[in-house]
Amino acid sequence: MKFGVIVFPGSNCDRDADHAATQVLGQASELIWHKDTDLKGADAVILPGGFAHGDYLRTGAMARFSPIMREVMAFADRGGPVLGICNGFQILLESGLLPGAMLRNRGLKYRCEHVHVRVEQTDTPFTCGAEAGQVLRIPIGHGEGNYFAPPDVLQMLEANRQVVLRYTAPDGQLVDDANPNGSVHAIAGICNERRNVVGMMPHPERACEPALGGVDGLVILESIVKAFATA
Repeated sequence: MKFGVIVFPGSNCDRDADHAATQVLGQASELIWHKDTDLKGADAVILPGGFAHGDYLRTGAMARFSPIMREVMAFADRGGPVLGICNGFQILLESGLLPGAMLRNRGLKYRCEHVHVRVEQTDTPFTCGAEAGQVLRIPIGHGEGNYFAPPDVLQMLEANRQVVLRYTAPDGQLVDDANPNGSVHAIAGICNERRNVVGMMPHPERACEPALGGVDGLVILESIVKAFATA
């Protein structure tokens, strides 16, 4: 399969995602500039982490208008798998591909550390290789990862099983101390109603080789390869 990794001015995890796709997963990958208007045959799209356009105005607000996003939105509308990681998640929220918004972290500090997330749903192309309830240790690195949505949207997300990942303790228990940014309902990742678009704040591409301190991120990345192979 072929990954398309979108590159915005200020992206800083694009090479990491491309490395994970090619050198770890053994798949094809292409870096796609934000002004391009062609996904170049990508079977799956990754919006990587970073600070697109310097996060001016607010996170993801300017990247949402990049020409390539029209193609990403059309791709997602056709059912194509799209993964937004950290800043990519924020861009998905700004573009309306996912509901909700990101606020400044609780405590107003940038958080860069390993966290534990529990897999809530396994019927998305990015979690189909996981087990329900499986706890993954994956790093975060963000200042605005405090997921927020109004009560009616949260009710919809929970009813539709769109909460894909939650911050938990290592044993999978929901405890406030394990929520690094104050996200409502301890949400670390969600999907759209069609389940082909997933946004997550933790960085799976930073946890895919032993030298990086862990390989739990492979659960996310290998899932899409598995989903493509069985499609």
